[in-house]
Amino acid sequence: MTRASKFPSGSATLFSDAQPVAPPGGVYLANIDGASRGNPGPAAYAVVMRDPDGRVVLELAKNLGRTTNNVAEYYALLAALDYATSHRIAALRIRSDSELLVRQVQGRYKVKSADLKPLHERAQKLIRQLTYFAIEHVRREMNRDADALANIALDSGNVAPPESAATPSTATRQTAPANVEPRAERLRSRRIRARLIKGALIPLEPLDLPESSEVILDIRIPQ
Repeated sequence: MTRASKFPSGSATLFSDAQPVAPPGGVYLANIDGASRGNPGPAAYAVVMRDPDGRVVLELAKNLGRTTNNVAEYYALLAALDYATSHRIAALRIRSDSELLVRQVQGRYKVKSADLKPLHERAQKLIRQLTYFAIEHVRREMNRDADALANIALDSGNVAPPESAATPSTATRQTAPANVEPRAERLRSRRIRARLIKGALIPLEPLDLPESSEVILDIRIPQ
């Protein structure tokens, strides 16, 4: 369930990762990613958003057809902003492993690409509807959930045409769109117990996984 906003809308200030400004309480966190195989080539974007308590409220992935990774990154940002503004979320922090996207939104880099200018302008309009907004660049390994989800969309092979930059994104759903299979159906899921020992999670039961398998951890601490 999305929390109602505690902040008045329409007064968002952009806080860069270089500004030591304390965020207000109730900030939602969205990891976003855009991927393109060929650049330009088949592309997709993904958003994983969590509420202030760390609960996942949105997992979204969508194919875009043939485009660049930078365009896909902007569509991911727009999807996160659309979801926030349509669900009365007033405080949002974005994390992306695209330095270009982050620096352009922060105003550090100029937007020279004709393909990116309308997407950047729409993002700025949506940002102004928020009370608090921050965007920060993170390493790829800190953005694994969104990266994995974008690749699932690409692997699905069902490609939808890109949406018009002048049209609000329709990617504001709490479940994956029809052209992307839900993660639970694409990935084999198991629930096991593990113990943290000297900074490493040690499984307490056999995993029965091939060597070098990649897994996604959903950590829940027993009360």
